[in-house]
Amino acid sequence: MRYRDSGVDIDKANEATRAIARLAKNTWGPEVLSEIGHFGGLFEVPKNYREPVLVSSMDGVGTKLLVAKAAGKFDTVGQDLVNHCVNDILVQGARPLFFLDYIAAGKLEPSMVASVVSGLALACKENGCALIGGETAEMPGLYQHGDFDLAGTIVGVVERASVIDGSSIVAGDLVFALPSNGLHTNGYSLARRVFEEAGLSIDARIDEFGSTVAEELLRVHRSYLSAVTEIAEKVRIKGLAHITGGGVVENLPRILPDGTGARVHRGTWPVLPVFDYLARAGDVVEGEMYRVFNMGVGMLVVVSPTDAAKVPERAAGLTVYRVGEIVEGDGSVTLV
Repeated sequence: MRYRDSGVDIDKANEATRAIARLAKNTWGPEVLSEIGHFGGLFEVPKNYREPVLVSSMDGVGTKLLVAKAAGKFDTVGQDLVNHCVNDILVQGARPLFFLDYIAAGKLEPSMVASVVSGLALACKENGCALIGGETAEMPGLYQHGDFDLAGTIVGVVERASVIDGSSIVAGDLVFALPSNGLHTNGYSLARRVFEEAGLSIDARIDEFGSTVAEELLRVHRSYLSAVTEIAEKVRIKGLAHITGGGVVENLPRILPDGTGARVHRGTWPVLPVFDYLARAGDVVEGEMYRVFNMGVGMLVVVSPTDAAKVPERAAGLTVYRVGEIVEGDGSVTLV
């Protein structure tokens, strides 16, 4: 028997690796000291930091992959993954250095892998991040034919004195929001079920969105690196919260010091039509909507009230909304 007889095609895996190498090298700067195919990726820590602190994170795209599979469009989930990870380390003030991906499938299709990696490479380049390495795994039996999974790890750097950890947040501080452009990468299991029970195919056009179901659900998770950088040039940011699974009510508490809470005012930012549709079509109660989805908010920014007037009305082309305030409390968020 040959390995191919068991469902693993080494030649196709090598073809996919060659495509990855070409795409990855387009994201490299002089800090990358290794080549694709080495057992580890070498990256030189930037020399312009006095006390560099490395910040790392890893994540996946979740069941948004099923939407990509149904639509036959795979590049956007690659962008989603990078941008999500960039936002996660941005919360602590870090800028991305390099990224590694993991793609696993029942059967590797080089064209699919190349499409995913093209999205990874595009987002890495946009965020000033090197796609330095990764892993592709073909595992028939563990994944069904056509199924695949995607995950990534990011490493960034921040000056020790510039780490943002929320520890200086106090009652009276103000909360500002940067808008999302859709579901980003959370709530897809519920969203898919709502559309399925409504009898809508992935190609169905919904006038309320001005797009098809696939186009709406595959909107790329927004990176907030440029917007937060612009705001940080104007004011001292005391805390940042990336609004992912758990929504505003569960992500903002992650950065609040003991003895504080937050009050967030509904109606102070635009809730996107897709969320109104999901609540109505799925008969999803408001509390559940705010726990599952971002509801139009992608990043929260906490600043001192003395800096409120300096917060720009727009940052990197995005409107900045004042949405709430920090109060004395038990760490919970109250929607009012």
